[in-house]
Amino acid sequence: MSSLADPVSPSARRRRTITIPIPDVSGSAGLATGVAIAVAAASFAAAGGLRLERTTNVLIAMMLAGAGLVAAALLRRPRTSEWPLYGGGPLLAFAVLAVFTAGSITWSLVPGDSWIEANRTMAYLAVFAGGIALARLLPGRWAGMVAGVGIGCLIVCIWALLTKVFPASLAADETYARLREPFAYWNSVGLMAALGVPPMLWLAARRSGHAAVNALAWPAMSVLFVCLMLSYSRGALAALVIGVGLWMAIVPLRLRALGALAAGVLGAAPVVAWAFSQDGLTTDKAPIAARVDAGHEFGALLVLMAAVLLVAGLVAHFAVAQRPPTPRTRRMAGRAALGVLALLPIVALIALARADGGIDGQVSKTWHQMTDPDAKTPANTPDRLTATSSVRARYWKEALDVHATSPWVGTGAGAFATVRTRFRTDTLAVRHAHGYVVQTLADLGWAGLAASLLAALAWLMAAARATGVHRRDRGLPFDAERVGMVTLAIVAIIFAFHSAVDWTWFVPANAGVAILCAGWVVGRGPLRHRLEHPDGPARPPGTWPHASRLERFANSVPPLHGLGAALVLVLALAAAWTAFQPVRAVHASDAAFERLDQGQPDAAADIARIATQRDPLAADPLFELAAIDQARGRAQDAEAALEKAVQLEPASAEAWRRLGELRLTALEDPKGALSAFQAAYYLDPHAPESTSDILQAARAGGGMPSPTPGAPAP
Repeated sequence: MSSLADPVSPSARRRRTITIPIPDVSGSAGLATGVAIAVAAASFAAAGGLRLERTTNVLIAMMLAGAGLVAAALLRRPRTSEWPLYGGGPLLAFAVLAVFTAGSITWSLVPGDSWIEANRTMAYLAVFAGGIALARLLPGRWAGMVAGVGIGCLIVCIWALLTKVFPASLAADETYARLREPFAYWNSVGLMAALGVPPMLWLAARRSGHAAVNALAWPAMSVLFVCLMLSYSRGALAALVIGVGLWMAIVPLRLRALGALAAGVLGAAPVVAWAFSQDGLTTDKAPIAARVDAGHEFGALLVLMAAVLLVAGLVAHFAVAQRPPTPRTRRMAGRAALGVLALLPIVALIALARADGGIDGQVSKTWHQMTDPDAKTPANTPDRLTATSSVRARYWKEALDVHATSPWVGTGAGAFATVRTRFRTDTLAVRHAHGYVVQTLADLGWAGLAASLLAALAWLMAAARATGVHRRDRGLPFDAERVGMVTLAIVAIIFAFHSAVDWTWFVPANAGVAILCAGWVVGRGPLRHRLEHPDGPARPPGTWPHASRLERFANSVPPLHGLGAALVLVLALAAAWTAFQPVRAVHASDAAFERLDQGQPDAAADIARIATQRDPLAADPLFELAAIDQARGRAQDAEAALEKAVQLEPASAEAWRRLGELRLTALEDPKGALSAFQAAYYLDPHAPESTSDILQAARAGGGMPSPTPGAPAP
């Protein structure tokens, strides 16, 4: 610990001092267990975030858990030995984004979906605040946070692989070869594997802990790599390469980490190669018998791979513990690793130069395939990993078209799925733009993107100070916690890169892991302050010379901690109750149709009206009320409900289409039906029913539609 005596001296700045003291990790096991359970539970409960009730339950749990941690941190009375309240700037920026998302309900073209997205963003804000509070409550148990994230991701990936090993029991109805469970989305599986790699690098590289425990990183790393490759997720693979590169560039413990990384890759490579050669594992809609046979063999290979790598890891770690490598050996190994890394781009350039068209031709071809909306989508086979074309270019173009309709504030959070039908050239039902940036441009416009960038920059600045990568902190020594902090920051960065090219922001488990890590990082405060006062500051909170103005103000407020904790809990309960209303509306609608099936139409209508009161911003409860009113023989009431639905969601072709069908069949108003069908055609011209509905209404009215139908006013 002597190297920490003067961390800001000129000599310390000139040389890169490496100090890895053995930390006190007592009590970290409990935090690791809790975090791992939370990660796994969110993954299995919310799945891919597409099912309303399951997702809402997880979001509510996030709200309440985050608020509980914040309340606990507030109730903890400040002492002169406590840290200042760090993370206030990023938290405030995140809150601005959440409030703007909720505010978009007022101008949204689909306010019901905007309400749901506001609930999601508020839940993520609670997780971020909870991460900050957790770092304040348990500052010395950072190792438990890192381990918990790694274990949680590993649990999810092991389950995903088990669906391949035991397909008859765990995934008998699966039609795709790519790993999808428990998210029902392969890229989320790949991302979870990528998020688990940095904690395993930390486990393999750390100089504390028992060698047998650290050796577990070797087989765990290989399991994560196998899972990633069998998900065929190119985005997750690219994000992982960026994350691992950053980790290696920042953390000086490269030798041990490179050993585990190389062993994981080399151990996974033959298993992946064998799996890619099996039709039962890589062919969509493969017969269950072929899947079972290949799955059992695959499971045996996984067990063998894990056993061999565990033995190799034990040998390596115990050998290093007995005879640590000399500085000369470390330097030689580092140079060899850098040489190999330097050769990779050279090999890639040589391969491009020898390909048809040379480097220019290959780059031009790749760029065209990546940006062409009409490019052929690669098949769900292992060849997908080397393909450059993607359907994302089509979704991104549609998102930019939606953005052009309201460039400054967007069409409302979550409105892309509905508004895109006006610009699509196919009949696919797509809910997300597959990219946070383009989705935000479509939903929240330039203002929403600016709020997102503000939150990202605020976090990056705070994370740079917390991990010591800020220019003025680069000479500071590396203690064990600094390595852990870098690892948690890399987890958040991997998610950020992947989220930029996919819709994993909307998957609660994927986003929750990264946001929790991001909150912990900024909640621990600047590295320089931790090194200067490893046992806590010697001055009262709020008087730190390096604290921001916001942090000083927050710590100068009178200690009304009990009132603050109560307010946080009340707000969380109110937000949770608000978030649950759309689910309650669905329950009421289901109950209404049960009453209708029982021959109680009046009671069914009353319950359906309750559903519209519980979720007054969505059109679906109005659709169901209209259906019940029509079944009761009250077509005028049904028309009033559908007209209200059209007013709520004027960009919804489905709302106009239902109104037209009612007018045509129940009200015998072909002219009114034609007007509604023309609006539906304008909003969704490529849907097959858009044309057939217009023709049907025109024939019923004794005329033909105009050549260019437009969108009439509601």
